[in-house]
Amino acid sequence: MRVVMFGYQTWGHRTLQALLESDHEVVLVVTHPRSEHVYEKIWDDSVAELAEKHGVPVLLRNRPDDAELLETIKAAAPDVIVANNWRTWLPPEIFDLPPHGTLNVHDSLLPAYAGFSPIIWALVNGEERVGVTAHRMDGELDAGDILLQRSVPVGPDDTATDLFHRTCDLIAPLVRESLDLIASGRAEWTPQDRSRASFFHKRSVEDSRIDWNWPAEDLERLVRAQSDPYPNAFTYHRGERIRIVSAAVSQARYGGTPGRIFIREGDGVVIVAGADARGGHRKGLLVRTVRTDDGTEYAAGDWFRTMGGYLTTRP
Repeated sequence: MRVVMFGYQTWGHRTLQALLESDHEVVLVVTHPRSEHVYEKIWDDSVAELAEKHGVPVLLRNRPDDAELLETIKAAAPDVIVANNWRTWLPPEIFDLPPHGTLNVHDSLLPAYAGFSPIIWALVNGEERVGVTAHRMDGELDAGDILLQRSVPVGPDDTATDLFHRTCDLIAPLVRESLDLIASGRAEWTPQDRSRASFFHKRSVEDSRIDWNWPAEDLERLVRAQSDPYPNAFTYHRGERIRIVSAAVSQARYGGTPGRIFIREGDGVVIVAGADARGGHRKGLLVRTVRTDDGTEYAAGDWFRTMGGYLTTRP
């Protein structure tokens, strides 16, 4: 089949690589210009450079809303469009143009976690599995009929970085199998159960700010979800921003006011956590490693030399 590919960053790069290694012909690639957005600079393997290396025509667009783009796609005469991590809505005159429509690859187990940063949100929320979905694009974002899904388990110590690499490894076989099913006429599409759908916004710096009213279990997952190279979960100590690089849930239960720097436990320092921590039924967040804005890391026991005082959400 003749394939037009829409994609961006490492997800798009992996998809294009799979297409180039398949029996199908990539006739055009559309990708976004490089961005300075903090999350878009992390996994930023260049789709444009890979396409150019293989002699595939490339168009750079922020949005797919110009007549020249539409005419170029029509001239390429694709049998199918494949999209992965295209950051804006595609209009129906594009996604319905090929005979087989547009196959979108999304890094969640749809219908849950449609939208942005699904792996991070899923880890924060304590999901047991994450994965990727190949579905047919329609007029609603990440809502089209599903062709294939593949998943991996979330381990108790997994970070968002671990899960990123594991789910990225699912992309190539998912794309190849999906296109083979479509080309052979064996594709079976399953409508999404919209009663189970959830949709998440892009993450920003505000989403990494620690709220000590959260239970320690949730905060520990937030720290893992904001692992390097993502912007780390952060808080303020004596007016200075510190990033929590490594943490765990405390062994004992500690009562008091959320954010209180309470006691040494094992290899860390316990911070009281949970809106109802005053009842003494909650465990705290055992902070092990912190990092200052200049990049210097400290063991929590070296940074918090005396107990007492509070960590705060604002300076």
